[in-house]
Amino acid sequence: MSLSKNLKPQDIVILLKIISIGNESWFHHTLALDLGMSQSEVSQSLNRSLYAGLLDSARKKVNRIAFNELIIHGVGYVFPQQPGSIVRGILTAHSAEPLNKIIQSSEKFVWPYARGLDRGQSIEPLYRTVVEASLKDKNLYEMLALVDAIRVGRAREKEIAKKELEKRILNA
Repeated sequence: MSLSKNLKPQDIVILLKIISIGNESWFHHTLALDLGMSQSEVSQSLNRSLYAGLLDSARKKVNRIAFNELIIHGVGYVFPQQPGSIVRGILTAHSAEPLNKIIQSSEKFVWPYARGLDRGQSIEPLYRTVVEASLKDKNLYEMLALVDAIRVGRAREKEIAKKELEKRILNA
């Protein structure tokens, strides 16, 4: 059985985590631990990202230009999301930093999370382990919230999120 080479939502999460790590060294098992995934999930994800041209041949450095293109132009279409019912959770999209400092809104978006302190419309995270991983890594959390703003936001929110994410992806 051949494994699918199509990208999956966790591939976006893993590539954002690698960007978040910056110049620090990392290993499959540390990524897996930080993101609440298995080592095989991480390995398969890195292979898909390599196949898609989003990683170098050593599977260590993100092709930031290609990844930025995917995020800016594709993530909202490939992994769309519609706000759901009101739940307790962790703020995301324009409700979270850094966008909540720029965009004032009475509507809140959250990732469902029983120990969350906020209530808002539920947004399904890109991957089931995103909430726990985000609580450990502020940079990752902010980038994932910006991705969610692209996935669910209105035109203005999307444009602001794209500019902010582009700065973080290309200049990190």
